[in-house]
Amino acid sequence: MKFFKALFILFLFPIFISCEEESTLVMEPVVYTNAPCDNCPEITIQYPRILEDTKLGRTVNTGIQEEIIELLTFADSLEVTNLNEAVNSFNLGYSELKEVYPDETVPWEARINAEVSFENRRVLSIRMDSYLFTGGAHGYSATNFLNFDIEKGEKIDTRELFSDLLAFRAYAEDKFREQEKIPTEAPINSTGFMFELDTFYLPENIGLTPKGILLLYNQYEVASYADGQIQLLIPFKEAKKFVTPAMKL
Repeated sequence: MKFFKALFILFLFPIFISCEEESTLVMEPVVYTNAPCDNCPEITIQYPRILEDTKLGRTVNTGIQEEIIELLTFADSLEVTNLNEAVNSFNLGYSELKEVYPDETVPWEARINAEVSFENRRVLSIRMDSYLFTGGAHGYSATNFLNFDIEKGEKIDTRELFSDLLAFRAYAEDKFREQEKIPTEAPINSTGFMFELDTFYLPENIGLTPKGILLLYNQYEVASYADGQIQLLIPFKEAKKFVTPAMKL
């Protein structure tokens, strides 16, 4: 595998709600790609890395790499503790499958791209888009959000953003029904969705964007593969009454 590191430092411009919220973390883009090969997986990984050796920097950098490692780890025979080992695990997983099905195995593919989706003085949100093909009829695309408390230098559960989670969920359901044209009195699955127990719930992935709070259901989460991702954006002006005072989005 070849490792290409960008020769320049990227000073990411801040995305903020007001001037007093402005904050810029100094980052550099990192790119991993494997060498061209006729009979091996194609792997491309891009993600931002904070340059400052601070608690926040270590937490963000570790959090991003852990997500990538989890996506790429396939071979049970390897102990994976870093990104290089994860890439080797993905390669080995393909090799092991090809040994069993030498004439049927199509080369695997992994494309992972992480970027800052929101930043102010209190919260940093990282969006990670991934596409994995490991055989079968089609690959699988997914988006994961990582949210960090900048002042504490800690990763936060997205639900910690809300002072009243139940109220926010109820509000989100009303907005979801409006967006997807589901009658108020009808079951949430009445138009073809697949919420468990026919009950609306928030997605695993909740991230921040310049326009508001994004609720993102990945493929298969509440709908069929053909429906793709289901997204609902709650503008900040609507969501502010539900978020914790410390976040002040």
